[in-house]
Parts: sequence; C-alpha cells; structure tokens
Amino acid sequence: MKLLDVVTLLEDLPELGLYRGQVGTIVEEYEPKMFEVEFSDLKGRTYALEILSAAQLMRLYYQPIAENAYGNAMPTRLADSPQSRIITSS
Repeated sequence: MKLLDVVTLLEDLPELGLYRGQVGTIVEEYEPKMFEVEFSDLKGRTYALEILSAAQLMRLYYQPIAENAYGNAMPTRLADSPQSRIITSS
C-alpha cells in the first residue's frame, strides 16, 4: 500500500466510529505498514482521520489486476476457470 491508495477497513472499530467495509484514502505513511487514512462522505467531508496498520486495511482496485499482483497466478483466460461464466452485452 502507498500514498493515495483507496482502501477499505477490514474490521469494526466502534470506539473510532468506523466499521468493516468503510472506504478511505491513505494520506500519509508514518512507518512501514502504518498509514494515516482519511474517511470522507460522498460530499468530500472528512468524518474520520485515523492511523491504521496494513493488517486492518485492504487496497481496492478499480481495474483488472495484473497476473501475480498478489503473488498468485491468475487464469490466463476467463474460460480456464471451471466456475467461469461469460456474459456478453448485445
């Protein structure tokens, strides 16, 4: 994870008013795997600014992830997966 990555919280932190699934942006890195994360509403107003560990966060991706991005090989084609289902638009 790095500066300006969009992340989601992996655990409830009720004492901070934050809950699993809330989305934030990394705005500072203080030491390896410790980040300041800003949580904002849909109007861009910050409602929380907290220092969290990488273990509490998951980076969100808005595009296809490259092979081995997680250290695991992905199928080269969707059809390679037995559970795959190809959806086409008309």
